[in-house]
Amino acid sequence: MNDRLHNGYEPMIQKKLEKSSQSRFSMYMELFVGKKGIFSFLKYEIILGLFADCPGAAGIFLRNIFYRCLFKKVGKGVIFGKSITIRNPYKISIGSNVIIDDNVMIDAKGSDNTGVVLEDGVYIGRNTILSCKNGDIFLDKNANVGFNCEIYSLNRVEIGKDVLIAAYTYIIGGGHMSTDTEVLFRDQEKHAIGIKIGDNVWLGAKSIVMDGCSIGDNSIIGAGAIVTRNIPEDSVAAGIPARVIKTRKSTGQQEAE
Repeated sequence: MNDRLHNGYEPMIQKKLEKSSQSRFSMYMELFVGKKGIFSFLKYEIILGLFADCPGAAGIFLRNIFYRCLFKKVGKGVIFGKSITIRNPYKISIGSNVIIDDNVMIDAKGSDNTGVVLEDGVYIGRNTILSCKNGDIFLDKNANVGFNCEIYSLNRVEIGKDVLIAAYTYIIGGGHMSTDTEVLFRDQEKHAIGIKIGDNVWLGAKSIVMDGCSIGDNSIIGAGAIVTRNIPEDSVAAGIPARVIKTRKSTGQQEAE
């Protein structure tokens, strides 16, 4: 994970809206469409306007056909639920057999980031938010994100294969500095180290993973835990802050190693 320190993309946008002479249309293109040109604007508006809220099987069928025109890449057998919010779709790549449930937001905005990648078999539960703030979000094959979760990235958040993320979990890949008492929080620099979650990890409901942390393969994070430091592989961690309470390796395995 690479440390990145900057003023943050969201405050920059807020300041542009407050002071910039840039037109509201240009700002809309930057924040929502993510690509310049009247053709890109019309395609984005028409496809989402016609099909985003279309109900039932017909809606799923139509979105599977027409949403392919929006994204950087879409594989086979993708299911797009109803009322999905999509921002900067040209920075979003979706593999095959991905399911994106109702009311999900996928926001890939940023000035120099790569965006969002959902590999084959990924599931995103309803009301979940994937939000790039000039960072990247990568979900490897068969990662499963429950409902009402948020994954936020100022740098890079990487989630491994077969990861289970239970409901109301927050993965926070960036944060505010607060050292200068004379400067507003929004105007101070942000830290953005990134987060890496290994393969076959289970994050319990309402757990939180803070910026700069990694979680090793085959580990379990207990419900309500707050991860503020690295968790080694094959661990069970719980508490605030999360601490390793036991290992998942058998005694025989440990002695052999």
